[in-house]
Amino acid sequence: MTPLDPSPILQTAFAFCSSKVLLTAVEFGLFTKLGDRQLTGLVLGAELGLHPRGIGDFFDALVSMNFLERIGDGPAAVYSNTPTTSLYLREESPRFIGGILIMLNARLFKFWNDLPEALRTGMPQNETKGGGKGIFEELYAEQAKLEQFLNAMTGFSRLNFELLAAKFDFSTYKTLCDVGGAAAVLSIEVAKAHPHLHCTSFDLPPVEPIAKKHIAAAGLTDRIATAAGDFFRDPLPHADVITMGMILHDWNLEKKMHLIRSVYHALPAGGAFIVVEAIIDDARRQNTQGLLMSLNMLIEFGDAFDYSAADFRGWCTEVGFQRFAVIPLAGPSSAVVAYK
Repeated sequence: MTPLDPSPILQTAFAFCSSKVLLTAVEFGLFTKLGDRQLTGLVLGAELGLHPRGIGDFFDALVSMNFLERIGDGPAAVYSNTPTTSLYLREESPRFIGGILIMLNARLFKFWNDLPEALRTGMPQNETKGGGKGIFEELYAEQAKLEQFLNAMTGFSRLNFELLAAKFDFSTYKTLCDVGGAAAVLSIEVAKAHPHLHCTSFDLPPVEPIAKKHIAAAGLTDRIATAAGDFFRDPLPHADVITMGMILHDWNLEKKMHLIRSVYHALPAGGAFIVVEAIIDDARRQNTQGLLMSLNMLIEFGDAFDYSAADFRGWCTEVGFQRFAVIPLAGPSSAVVAYK
């Protein structure tokens, strides 16, 4: 009898190693430094300031994970970016998603070491554990740090917003408000794809100048406005479509319900509420990333959590929404839609 293969167990157990290799490469700016060039390990390692001992193992590990290409063997071999890393991990690329990886490396990697304590206590394991400020309080206290965070989230979310603009039928709507709009990327992508729409990006006052800068750079100041406010204290701007991208999962159920009720009151009859997140499958068996994201909400906030489409449908039905849809987006992400 052939014994059962333990490889999946071992691969998952050692996954933190491969994660750290990729996160470190992004922290070092490896893919940006390499650019379009082909360099030997010694040359590339010298440019990155690496000790010779780790160069071959580090770069070849990235080759084995398909994050670098290599021509040849031994010291004369040359390394280059893959098409994927060139597109997504070079800072000059408009598709750059490295910002979120830098944040993962700087913050979340070490906080996840305390997952056992989070599971036992239900308490966050981030900066607040040592008496520091929470992530939002820390970010909004300093404009440069806030802009860096929003730019990181921009790269992470852009593809989902592009797919939403392509897949959702906006033809019967005239106005859209993106709640928690950050750098206005959702509004920009939807407005680019649907010239008849006028959009509003709504977020806290410190975010507004950042959103305005991105809107101006996209050449869409005539069709995208900004509005400043606190979505827990202020009424939401009225619009035919109200969107939230990576917002609803940040909160506990009480605050989720507050936001859903606020959206319902701001929509006209026939209006649509669209939420973009790593929606967990209803059976909670398949979307590993969505489930891990929910554990991350535990580590960050304690009582915040991700959810399934069935959860969303139940909450929205309680508030008064009548009809629902799910739109698959990139990877583990989906848009869930509630119609008033």
